Amino acid sequence: MALRISENTMVTDLNGEIIATATRAPDGWHVTTWPRPLDRNSAITAMLLAERVITHGEDDLCVMEWRRELAHG
Repeated sequence: MALRISENTMVTDLNGEIIATATRAPDGWHVTTWPRPLDRNSAITAMLLAERVITHGEDDLCVMEWRRELAHG
C-alpha cells in the first residue's frame, strides 16, 4: 500500500491499483470513498480505511472504529 499526499491531492494504491483519491476543496477534502467533505486528518484516515477494508474486510475492528470516528468527526 502507498499513500501519497500533496498539497491538494491524496492517492491510495494497493499493488499498483488506485483504490481511493482525495481532492482539496474550499469546504474540505473530498474522498472518493467517503460521502462528505473531511478535514485533512480525517481524509487521511478515510484513505487508510479504504485500504483496510480491502485487506481485512468489513468486520475488522479497525474498520468499524475508523468508520465510527469519521461519522462522528
